[in-house]
Order: sequence, then C-alpha cells, then structure tokens
Amino acid sequence: MSTLAPGAVLPERAFGPVTMTDIVRYQGASGDLNPMHHDDELARSAGYPEAFGVGMLGAGWLAAYCTEQFGEETVRRFRTRFLRIVYRGDVLHAGGEVVREFEEAGERRVELRLRITRGDGEVVIEGSAEFAVA
Repeated sequence: MSTLAPGAVLPERAFGPVTMTDIVRYQGASGDLNPMHHDDELARSAGYPEAFGVGMLGAGWLAAYCTEQFGEETVRRFRTRFLRIVYRGDVLHAGGEVVREFEEAGERRVELRLRITRGDGEVVIEGSAEFAVA
C-alpha cells in the first residue's frame, strides 16, 4: 500500500462464489455446526430460501483481506458487524479505506473502515480495524 493517509482506498478483493463446501469447512473448523447453515430443508422450514453462510466465515475473509495487506503480526484491533445473510453463489467484495493515521504505544498505526459487499452492492459485513505500520 503506497499511501496510508486518511481517505486512502485499499484495493478490492473478491471472494466466492460462496459454496456449500466453504460453509461446511468453516463450520467444522469453528465448531459451529448449526444445521441452518447446511440443511436446506430445515432453513426453508424456518422461512429462508436455503441454508446460508455462517457470519463469521465472512468476517474471516475480511480478516484475511486485511492481513494480506498489512500482515498478521500487525493486527491491533479487529471488529465486525453482520448486516445481511450470505447465500451460496454470492460473490463477495472486500474493501476499505484509511480513517486515520496515529501513534499509540510507541508505534505508528492506521485505523481502517472495512466492508464486504455482495455483487449487488449491498453491504453484508461492516467493520473496523487498527494495524501497526512501518
């Protein structure tokens, strides 16, 4: 990332299309085996069109997006908020911008505003993070 000044936009990254394999692999890794995420019949009985993605899967992709840019060792804070359900077939786009650059605990840091959108542009996850930068 060449500039970290407030207002700088991070390059976008796509994830997906989301598959049942993505969802089930995340469920197994996280221990969240709620059948609403892999049983279409159960999800339909609860009023959903089909089983849907685990919210933390998208948060994990957003974290991966950030650490690809800044490195895992530089994470100082990471928060997300789930806004919409993600279904199989959705293509997700991670993006963000620098909110501020500051110094704390003797290191230079940036604060980011983050989001994941679906192909239709609707925000499904929003978040914020702080990273130590050189």
